[in-house]
Amino acid sequence: MQAACLVCSIAVLFAASASAVQAAGLSDGQKAAIGKKIWQNECAGSVAGLTTWNAGEEFPSMGIGHFIWYPAGFKGRFEESWPSFVVFARQRGANLPAVALEAHSPWRTKTEFQKDFKSAQMTALRNWLAGNVGLQTDFIIARSRAALAKILAAAPASEKKRIEANYQKVSTTSQGTYALIDYVNFKGDGTQVSERYNGRGWGLLQVLGEMREVPSGTAAATEFSAAAKRVLSRRIANSPQERGEKRWEEGWHNRCATYGRPL
Repeated sequence: MQAACLVCSIAVLFAASASAVQAAGLSDGQKAAIGKKIWQNECAGSVAGLTTWNAGEEFPSMGIGHFIWYPAGFKGRFEESWPSFVVFARQRGANLPAVALEAHSPWRTKTEFQKDFKSAQMTALRNWLAGNVGLQTDFIIARSRAALAKILAAAPASEKKRIEANYQKVSTTSQGTYALIDYVNFKGDGTQVSERYNGRGWGLLQVLGEMREVPSGTAAATEFSAAAKRVLSRRIANSPQERGEKRWEEGWHNRCATYGRPL
């Protein structure tokens, strides 16, 4: 019963968020450009990259947003986003492949995943994901819009106004809108205590709090880009040495650099 209530809550939340996205005035062309950019960021724009098991991780990542999908019995520190996407997609009437509906990742290890990579079921899943990029983009946008309320609820009282102001400053251009949408998908909203090293997070909450005072518009998008790099370098410095996160810094910074460029 509790799980069912959680699914209902997620569905209602994303339904409201999707309406907010429509009200924000993103055109179909802008949404398509954002989806293409995220697919490029996460999968190098390849169909093969739509089902991935990254080195150093304990779980596979699915779709253009590399939505995390935990194997049964594993609970990591990062927010598991694939089940939420499945709820969102089914609410929209999507007919997902059977394997996508499983409660947990059917692949328990990277070895199992690689062995099954060319199987009929994983090929069908990739083909479905490649044919439903717009649906995944809508989910990512809805997730980003839903993040602001969570961020403001979690922010220190003394920082709430500044954080909300920074969000609004960044959101006034198409490149800034892309930055806000992509970053939540990339590193989360920053409200989960589990997603922290030495008490320091790396999500959207932390990036907005890290931003220096700048005018709204292009300057804000550029500062958001720089703040995201600072936050992620701090994450790497605080991360457990055995994770070897330094190897990801260049790629993470390259992704953040796209936030300061026209979409």
